Amino acid sequence: MRRHVLFGRFGDTDRADVPVARTETATAIQLLDIHGTLDHGVGRALRDLARLGIHPTDTGLDLMLLALHVHAADTKLSRRLESQDSWTREIRLVVPVSDEQLWTSTAPTLTRALDFLTGDHWTIHFRPRPPGTRPRPAPKQATLMRPEYDEVSLFSGGLDSLIGAIDTLSINRTPLLVSHTGDGATSEAQWHCYRTLRDHFADSPLNRLRLWMTLPKIKIEGSAREKTTRGRSFLFFATAAFAASGLTQPVTIRVPENGFISLNVALDPLRLGSHSTRTTHPFYIARWNELLTQLGIPAALHNPYWNKTKGEMAAQCADPALLQTLIPTSLSCASPNKGRWKGTAIRHCGYCLPCLVRRAALAHTSPLRDTTEYAIADLTERPLSSTTAEGQQIRSLQYALARLAAKPSRAAIAIHRHGSLADVTPTDQHELAQVHLRGMDELGRILHGVRTRPE
Repeated sequence: MRRHVLFGRFGDTDRADVPVARTETATAIQLLDIHGTLDHGVGRALRDLARLGIHPTDTGLDLMLLALHVHAADTKLSRRLESQDSWTREIRLVVPVSDEQLWTSTAPTLTRALDFLTGDHWTIHFRPRPPGTRPRPAPKQATLMRPEYDEVSLFSGGLDSLIGAIDTLSINRTPLLVSHTGDGATSEAQWHCYRTLRDHFADSPLNRLRLWMTLPKIKIEGSAREKTTRGRSFLFFATAAFAASGLTQPVTIRVPENGFISLNVALDPLRLGSHSTRTTHPFYIARWNELLTQLGIPAALHNPYWNKTKGEMAAQCADPALLQTLIPTSLSCASPNKGRWKGTAIRHCGYCLPCLVRRAALAHTSPLRDTTEYAIADLTERPLSSTTAEGQQIRSLQYALARLAAKPSRAAIAIHRHGSLADVTPTDQHELAQVHLRGMDELGRILHGVRTRPE
């Protein structure tokens, strides 16, 4: 195990002293490219927003650079190599910002949010940006024809974000869609869905900010790439807030995610912690809104589907015909590239938890039909191995379904085990328990007759 500190540098002339303890391994992140402009996709995002007449504030840019540090640590530090328990890493960040005092005051909120999100131990420090290295702002363009965005909406290319965009556009609102692309399959899904939405809502000034941050230039000696990426929603939310900071009016950042998966209740005792993500959990979203208030960024995250299952989202979509057209284009699979390992082009395995929730949502949602191509087209065709990926999630679901059937009141307790709901009223906590029950019911219907066995 090693403790790590990652710190940003604004070019070769930035030689500010960053104290490093003997027990820490230090890695510098060069924030500028050889031309002296912001690197790793941040400079490009600034230019893309400028073309839309949007100019993020200094604080918004600081948030984007903080997210870069978080993303680098999360994806470049192997949990297996860098922790005692093969999961929990100890990470310190030192981020150059425009207002050190302001950002230092947010450190408790940030560490609370990141510790909860990733399961690691984070320490966040800040230092002033070095003199003379303030990034040059993108040139402002004429704004007479600039659309006034009603909201910023996360757009991942998945079914939930697609429904969110359709619902928003169908009531004549003007969202700025925000995407982060990490692989080819995800990028393709986002592009096809976005292009179809642009064509369908031709009268809307719909636009999208697309961030690509894979960080190939950042290497941590002796470590290896980490695939769990539990911190990915920090980058996603930060990108949306970065854009929102440049708008002329306060906005809502729409986080379209069904309430069942936002809670992501552990299916069995072994699924706590490392096996359950918290990317849109109510506690995490509450910490983000606390952070945005502290920073003075006039935006707030909101999940309008917090009390809906994925099936209910699909059934209540404002334009079911358009949604039906885009079902095979949208992408839900947790590992869409694993089909290439088996020599196929199929992007949905059909047996990971996101695929199962998708199948359950669409299986009984009239008038929609599930036209997705799954690697395992029929879950009942043969017994599935509970000791391999194709049956592990299903076996855990079967276990959880049996426990709920025996005692449905367990749901009211189970929703608290994955994270604090102190920010949620008792009435809404009851509704979340009901969402969990209805989501499990959707899954139970598609798992009827499915067999699993160890091999």
